[in-house]
Amino acid sequence: MEDRRENRKKVVVTGRIPKDPLKRLERDFEVIYPKSDPMGEKELLDIIPECDAVITVFGRKFPDKAITEGSRLRIISNYGGGVDNINIPLATERGVVVTNTPDTVTSATAEMAMALLLSLARRVSECDRKLRSESGLEWGLMKNLGTTLRGKRAGIIGMGRIGKAIARLALPFGIEIAYHNRNRVAKNIEQQLNARYSERDDLMRESDIIFISTPLTESTRSSIGEREFKMMKSEALFINTSRGEVVDEEALIKALENGEIAGAGLDVFADEPNISPGLLEMDNVVLTPHTGTGTDETREQLSAAAADNIIGFFRGDDIPYILNPEALKV
Repeated sequence: MEDRRENRKKVVVTGRIPKDPLKRLERDFEVIYPKSDPMGEKELLDIIPECDAVITVFGRKFPDKAITEGSRLRIISNYGGGVDNINIPLATERGVVVTNTPDTVTSATAEMAMALLLSLARRVSECDRKLRSESGLEWGLMKNLGTTLRGKRAGIIGMGRIGKAIARLALPFGIEIAYHNRNRVAKNIEQQLNARYSERDDLMRESDIIFISTPLTESTRSSIGEREFKMMKSEALFINTSRGEVVDEEALIKALENGEIAGAGLDVFADEPNISPGLLEMDNVVLTPHTGTGTDETREQLSAAAADNIIGFFRGDDIPYILNPEALKV
């Protein structure tokens, strides 16, 4: 009798992600896990010709060569919402579907945006750091003052899933919401979020807080630079949880050094994992290591969603997160 396992499709996982949710894959697929984290390019290229699907990880470049040499490759399921790590036009040309997992990252990323804002506005990480240092911190009624959030105006650049989630979290703090998006959101959503649409330049000039929540595309790369920072209020706080490359990092550093803006909370950087020394030296900057989705629950959900995309694709289901449906016609 033919061993059914011998004919199973193969899925390669390029990073060490939670395995328990991947057991659903192991029932019907042969799953190949990495020997190191991340999987080395040589190891990947050695096995990719045999593989029908890949789970790759956000923030780690998926080699173009793996797409061109993956003769059996049908789907790349990205572990994460952003897919700037994958050459989607090349995948489309080769008839390889690319999917992502946007719903799983929404709440955690919005929480991180608010955590950065709160830490920055109330100088939490700065005071904590100084209290632990040898030089200590000078206490006093008028020392270490931050700024309150109630009554402030937040401008959200990018009103997708995460932008909307940030707005929902900001509302209870008494923050006024304005936004700019490529397309204006539905009127009922604006009403629910008590949010008003604003032209981009007006948003930059009028906001006390700027949240960046756009994907990285050719049109958004370095789209926030010297011109935008010069527009902003000198007391404005700048929060980026999208992608570091959306911002001209040198322009941001100059704006902070020159007092053109009051502070920045950053979870993402232009050259990760390297961080510009200027950012490391500033007390009015709060930094986290691209951990916007870094919760136990979210990591488990990401694994499950990435696995479900592959299972559903080969089962012939209607997958809601296919980013290049035209690849199905190749």
